[in-house]
Formats: sequence, structure tokens, C-alpha cells
Amino acid sequence: MTQIFAYIPFSNGVAEDIAQEYPTAAGKIDESASLTAIVTGSGADLDKVANDMTSIYSQVIKVDHADLGYPNAEVVRKALVNIIPSDAIFLVAHNTFGMDLGPGLSVKMDSAYAADIVDFEGIDGTTLKAVRQELGGAVSTHVTVDISSGAVLTVRPGSFAPVEKGSAGGSVVDKSSDAGDLSTKRKFLEIVAAEVGDVDITKSDVLVSVGRGIEDEDNIEIAQELAEAMNAVVSCSRPIVDAKWLEKSRQVGTSGQTVKPKVYMAMGISGSFQHLGGIKGNPFIVAVNKNPKAPIFQVADVGIVEDILDFMPELTEAINDL
Repeated sequence: MTQIFAYIPFSNGVAEDIAQEYPTAAGKIDESASLTAIVTGSGADLDKVANDMTSIYSQVIKVDHADLGYPNAEVVRKALVNIIPSDAIFLVAHNTFGMDLGPGLSVKMDSAYAADIVDFEGIDGTTLKAVRQELGGAVSTHVTVDISSGAVLTVRPGSFAPVEKGSAGGSVVDKSSDAGDLSTKRKFLEIVAAEVGDVDITKSDVLVSVGRGIEDEDNIEIAQELAEAMNAVVSCSRPIVDAKWLEKSRQVGTSGQTVKPKVYMAMGISGSFQHLGGIKGNPFIVAVNKNPKAPIFQVADVGIVEDILDFMPELTEAINDL
């Protein structure tokens, strides 16, 4: 039986959304696989998350250590090497932490490594078939991974359907004593909070988000008019911030803000994984883009091939006429 372990990231006692996506990913690897969650940290928040995960996973491994209070990849890697079987498959989110943790962990485990996986196509013998995206999502690449000696895989958040929390009836196994020596050269110093802008896009249920398709700073007003009609907030992708058309606090993405709206209007946004990585939960995504091959259409609930400078004013007018 294939053994799969999934690393559960959390903040303030709440697991990140990918915790509910791992079971779907594991099922695509091997429907009969044994799936175990691993939670590392320290104190009450760790206990809360570990217990919460028993509603999704049949087994949850907890590693409690003061040095794990902040997710330092170097410290976590040392603990995992002593806990994960050498022939197991290990899943971790493809984010800054996962990209820091994964490669070194695969070296320590002497196992295969593959990054930024968006889909799996099962196992054939000792070969795992996986799918990655290249060129900003314009091309899907089918790759094979030799899992005869295990594998470390980073999975793109939002690529797999989340499962509902239920009554898995799982149990928590404390393996803190198995973590071994966690002394490292890298030390955590402090958390520096990001600057808060005039609008907190993380609290909005509806976002009108603009990308390169907005073309000019003056056209931001068109998006603002649509947002006002929808009782929404204007957000953006990184190029808009780089051009200094909107402040950093309005940027959605892995290098910006993480948002969980109910409705996400992607206006002229191509849909790179860095941008999509900042969209959590299960929002209703409406994508409008002139390029019919834009990656954003692969995740959109509604896709419209149109120039946003023509589309947004018409939608604003239609909403105001209601």
C-alpha cells in the first residue's frame, strides 16, 4: 500500500485551505493509499489544529517542539527526516515555505522531487504520473516520477477540490520525541507585519481584480465604478502594483494578499500560479480576457473572451439599471 504524508500549514490555530485539498490529491495518486497528516508547531494552536484534522484524516501525527513554533523549513526538515518512512510520498503546498522545505527534504530522504504539481494521473508500477504547468499555465507538462524510493512533491494550492470536514474519526499520534535534535544554524527573529492600506481586500466578499488588460492607470476608474455598482472592492495583480497604479495592499497573490471572497471578478488577468495562489476558499470566479488561451479560464466558473475596457462599463450600466 502506498503511504502518503501531507504537511498541514496553519496560522493562529486554523489550518490553511490546502489541508482539505490533500485527500483529493492523494486519491488521484492512489485510491487505496494510506494518508496521514503531519502537523508541527508548539502549544495550544498546534493541539487545536491536530484535533481539527481528525475530522478529515484517519491519522494525524503531531510534533510539538519550541523550535517549531515558527515554520522554519530547516527545523521542520530535520524533524520530518526522522518521522517519514524513506519510501513514502510526502505532499507539501507549493508556496515559499514548501519550496524551501521540499528540495532539501528529498535530498535527505534520497527520494525523487517534483515541484508545482497541479494534477496526478495515478501510479504505474513504481512510476507516478503527474501534471505541471509551464509558460504561465499556457502549457500542461506530463511528467513521470520514480517513487521506488519515495518522493517529495509540492502541490499547487487550489488545484484540487477540497473535501468537506466530516467525521473521519481520526486519532492524533504524538511523535514529538521522535523528532530528534532540531538545532539549526538558521534562527527565527521576528514577524514583520505587512503595511495595511486604506482598504483591506482580505475582508471583502466581492473583488473586482484588474491585471495588465486595464492598460492604463486612468482606466482604474472604470474598475472602481464597477466595484461600486457591485458593492465590491478593487484589487489587482502584481503588474499593476509594479506600475504603481495601485498600492501593494491591493495585490492578490503569493507575494501579495491572500483573499477568500465569495465572488472574484478577474478582469484582464492572465492567471499565473503566483496570482491564483493568493485566492483561497472556493469563490465563484468570473474571468474576462481578450486571450482565449489565458490560464485563468482553466479555473474560472464563467469565462468571457472580451476586452475588459468594453465589458466593464456595460456590466456597470446593466447593474445600475436593475
